[in-house]
Amino acid sequence: MSASVLFDAPGPRTRVRNHLLTLVSVVAVGAALYGVYRGFDAKGQWEGKIWQPFLEAETWEFYIIPGLIGTLKAAAVAAVLALAFGAIFGLSRLSDHAWIRVPAGLVVEVFRAIPLLLLIFFIFYLAPTLFGGGDYAFAAVVLGLTLYNGSVLAEVVRAGVNAVAKGQSEAAYAVGMRKNQVMRLVLLPQAVTAMMPAIISQLVVLLKDTALGYIIAYVDLLNTGFKILPAAFFGSLIPAAIVIGVIYVTLNLALSYLASWLEKRSRRSRRSAARPIAPPGAVGLDHSASGSASGLS
Repeated sequence: MSASVLFDAPGPRTRVRNHLLTLVSVVAVGAALYGVYRGFDAKGQWEGKIWQPFLEAETWEFYIIPGLIGTLKAAAVAAVLALAFGAIFGLSRLSDHAWIRVPAGLVVEVFRAIPLLLLIFFIFYLAPTLFGGGDYAFAAVVLGLTLYNGSVLAEVVRAGVNAVAKGQSEAAYAVGMRKNQVMRLVLLPQAVTAMMPAIISQLVVLLKDTALGYIIAYVDLLNTGFKILPAAFFGSLIPAAIVIGVIYVTLNLALSYLASWLEKRSRRSRRSAARPIAPPGAVGLDHSASGSASGLS
């Protein structure tokens, strides 16, 4: 569908107004950035001696890279477990058996409602009892991220399956497929394409939320780069925050680029009858279609 069908092309006055608003916005952003620069300059935050530690290999070897490894390790393990958790509980919420659907819904709603930081605290203090030994901080961060993000992903899975046109499952039942075959061979392959933007959006949130391990002294990028490193190099707190922020932005942009590539490849490889699912942080999940899944298990 062409753009002209969706809205009228702007006229000369509208184009002038849009250009003027764009110019004003650019000037306002530039002024804000300049104000930040002047504020940092007044505090001496641009002096070379403050930034010198970040030009030395030892700083990256002993502080930033170990923290980055800790962040990526926790994020990778939690992402795999959260995807498995979300798939299992999301499909369980679509079951037509109340003894499966109701407990799964209760688990998902409870862990979605608990603040992640509070969840990590609970698990950390219960870790000696739950795990007996080992890295309590790592276990608390990973399990907290898994339970919270897995519960959100469970809703994404449920909404993704419900987004597939009802005629797809009806046609599958008409040719004699069983319920598990309909889900596995018809609904899920089409739903994955619709779910991909929301899944990757939640994985970006998961990656950023590894920084909450800072509060229980987990050795991650925020802890080593923003707490330990400034203690070793006095006066480098602001530069450390800027460097750590740039690293987080780079990681999230790389993950978003990977998501876009996977989504385009998936849409080229197969056609889907499912509507795209909006990322959880942008638009509410599609809860209204849950009733249409009563015939699925």
